[in-house]
Amino acid sequence: MAPSTSHASVLLIATILALLLAATPITCWRPWPHLKPNSSDLLYDSSKKFEGSSEFVHLRYHMGPVLTGNITVHTIWYGRWEKSQKKIIREFINSISTVNARPPSVSGWWRTVQLYTDQTGANISHTVHLGQEKNDRFYSHGKSLTRMSIQSVIKSAVTAKSKPLPTNPKNGLYLLLTSDDVYVQDFCGQVCGFHYFTFPSIVGYTLPYAWVGNSEKLCPGVCAYPFSVPKYIPGLKALKSPNGDVGVDGMISVIAHEIAELATNPLVNAWYAGQDPSFPVEIADLCEGIYGTGGGGSYTGQMLLDHDGATYNMNGIRRKFLVQWVWNHFVSYCTGPNALDQ
Repeated sequence: MAPSTSHASVLLIATILALLLAATPITCWRPWPHLKPNSSDLLYDSSKKFEGSSEFVHLRYHMGPVLTGNITVHTIWYGRWEKSQKKIIREFINSISTVNARPPSVSGWWRTVQLYTDQTGANISHTVHLGQEKNDRFYSHGKSLTRMSIQSVIKSAVTAKSKPLPTNPKNGLYLLLTSDDVYVQDFCGQVCGFHYFTFPSIVGYTLPYAWVGNSEKLCPGVCAYPFSVPKYIPGLKALKSPNGDVGVDGMISVIAHEIAELATNPLVNAWYAGQDPSFPVEIADLCEGIYGTGGGGSYTGQMLLDHDGATYNMNGIRRKFLVQWVWNHFVSYCTGPNALDQ
């Protein structure tokens, strides 16, 4: 979590950002810079405990749908992607539901997400699997995308004449991943990823989707932290990434962030804190920058060190990953499978 800030300053920043972002998709903020407007820093003061614990966080259910059926992730690879990069991301998504990974595992992390329910008491689905994929290697909408043109990219994928992605509004998630040479509106300066739902007027359907960008060329110190660090912070050393790809390893936590929030708040009317659904604080926002026990301020928490010196906190099927924790509304603090008190 970010360092303490006075109430007046935090409220002023929150008000300005709320006005600026009220009509925008739900954003994923990252650990740098220190003040994260879409995070728990806006919800509780300097007395907060480590790991985000706070009695001042009021995460509520607003009666909207959550993803209780088997979840299918349909991926759109926009731009040029190496096969090795795709393998890392595919294995992470496949690891969400696996029962064979060593603890602490990605599937153990997902069990916190499964605690959330709909109005009938049905829990978020245990099953998350890869669906069909679409490659857009020729940048059909250019190398600079706006938030609205992202929806047009999704429309192209679901209406393509050859092998269109299936439309599954109930349990399908659409994950648009942009390569390291693609700029997206507000990328690096404000966001590393966001989620929302498509507009029928553009796509023809209401589909929950997320966008996440590869920041390796544009802003790895912002969006791939802690595997890269900002140049303006002298003396801070980057950690070795577990899969040897700084950009993609940095994307993994953002992808996890967005999938967790899409499952619990797909139409932005289910689980979130705050009064304004256009500027909600969701289950991953509350724990951003926390990867282990003791996390808080600019400290990521206690993580694990692999034999080759790489840093991680969760095991997948065959790979290791670094994934931020998520908010557990039963105990009112951030939890993860690598917690030392488990």
